Amino acid sequence: MESKASARYARVSPQKARLVVDLIRGKKVNDAITTLAFTRKAVSKIVDKTLKSAVANAENTKKMDVDTLYVKKAYVDQAPTMKRTHAKAMGRANIIRRRSSHITIILDEK
Repeated sequence: MESKASARYARVSPQKARLVVDLIRGKKVNDAITTLAFTRKAVSKIVDKTLKSAVANAENTKKMDVDTLYVKKAYVDQAPTMKRTHAKAMGRANIIRRRSSHITIILDEK
């Protein structure tokens, strides 16, 4: 049985989020939480919150044992990009792309 949690429209680029998500894929939940606690990236707080939500879903709705959980799948998809313009010299404009992402974590029992 699987437990799933996702953080939608997180205001971080998918490229930066994938660096952190790759660190926890395949690990036991306790090891993954410890890894995220010592990761010096801002997105690690969002991933940690999503991981703890997946653990709570497994414990409360699926009645799974928390000690045997591991991260089966963890992936980041691109969410809609906000586009803004920034004035440049000689009447030109530059487009600023503010990227966002969907972070999904799936847990399973060993």
